Amino acid sequence: MRIGAGPVVVTVGISAGLILGAGVASAGAPIVQPDQGRIGMALSHDETAALAGGPIPAVVSMFVPLSRMGAGLKPDTNIYKDGSGGVHASLRQVVMEAADHPDGSVVVYFNAPGTRGGRVLDIYQNWE
Repeated sequence: MRIGAGPVVVTVGISAGLILGAGVASAGAPIVQPDQGRIGMALSHDETAALAGGPIPAVVSMFVPLSRMGAGLKPDTNIYKDGSGGVHASLRQVVMEAADHPDGSVVVYFNAPGTRGGRVLDIYQNWE
């Protein structure tokens, strides 16, 4: 399996954006899952809030269409999900909803080409 440089560049871009935007000493905990064909980062609450309030979701959405993004929403989400599992929200809305919870955070994964049903990016919300 070959992983292109694109996901790595976007991951580095998100890290740089978090460091510059939030003044965080380290941005995210890296996650590498070569057997699953993806790499990602688990963000803290502060990092998630910085991501939600910064330009990164808009920049990523300029290059990755919403149809190539997946969202793992919490059961108590306020974001609309249709009967086919389609999420009707922007990347910023998914991140912002997690950031609005006191303990909310996100995990962002970038998928290798040809994996995960053609999705380039998956994002999972976390909160108690």
